[in-house]
Amino acid sequence: MKRIILALLIIFSLSLQPAYSYWIWTPKSGKWVNPKNLPKDNPKEQFAYAKSFYDNKKYEDAKREFRKLLKAYPKSAEAAEGQYYLGLTEEEQGKLYEAYQAYQVVIDKYPFSERIQEVIEREYKIAEKFMAGEKRKALGITLPVDNPAIEIFGKVVENSTYGPLAPIAQYKLGLVLKGLLRYYEAEEEFNKVVSRYPDSEWAAAAKFQIASCRASLSKGPAYDQGAAQEAKDKFEEFVKEHPDAVLSIDAEKNISSIREKEAEANFNIAQFYEKQKAFDSAGIYYKDIMNNYAESPWATQAAARLQIMERKNEKHK
Repeated sequence: MKRIILALLIIFSLSLQPAYSYWIWTPKSGKWVNPKNLPKDNPKEQFAYAKSFYDNKKYEDAKREFRKLLKAYPKSAEAAEGQYYLGLTEEEQGKLYEAYQAYQVVIDKYPFSERIQEVIEREYKIAEKFMAGEKRKALGITLPVDNPAIEIFGKVVENSTYGPLAPIAQYKLGLVLKGLLRYYEAEEEFNKVVSRYPDSEWAAAAKFQIASCRASLSKGPAYDQGAAQEAKDKFEEFVKEHPDAVLSIDAEKNISSIREKEAEANFNIAQFYEKQKAFDSAGIYYKDIMNNYAESPWATQAAARLQIMERKNEKHK
């Protein structure tokens, strides 16, 4: 019986031998570790190993090995490069927001990396893709409200306040907010372009957009005469400062549109007074339309109403 038990134990131990061959005891951690999960002996070897997967488009394996590099050798020169390649890998997989997050870690954790300017450029291009309507392909990460381009353009400006991409990133941040009908926030961002980068080619365009935001606010459910006046003033200022700019044509169209709205608003006020039989007050508004908005169709209608009022007045004399 003892011989049988001994034989079974030997067979059992031999059957376990292959499994134990995948594990080794590490005195440092005091644990059994699968060699497959261990990093290479130095950061250069680990980086080269991870990059070999990247070069062969085995992106999930590459990410695993780059993360292993970052965990095992966080202060090595290769760590910054490994973090950069994590971003590249996410981008290759179409995971744009995750790529942006990986790139941002390079800036936050490795500010002396030689890749910083390239990283900022990559972040800017990702923001442009989101601005153009690019959708993320991976699940599991909560994206910023409305559009990730808002966060990313903001980071590009923050990462390089006076760098070459800062003025255009600031301007496009305003455009994204404007496209989402967040006019007050958009106007604030456009104002930053003008104040921070007055000599930039985007400063003039930002002035136009500020006026455009004011105009959009005046077109709400209730006509906002104050916002319309501010918009008109800003458009007129833009045309005066940049008479030859392409946007000046649009500015002049906006001025005409606002004047049309002003004439219509004054005509409605005149009609209100006319219905209340306050003919003198109505006449003041009709004459103002005829004198100051002669190019508007409302001037013709104002003249017609004024004639009708004068005839009625003559009959009552």
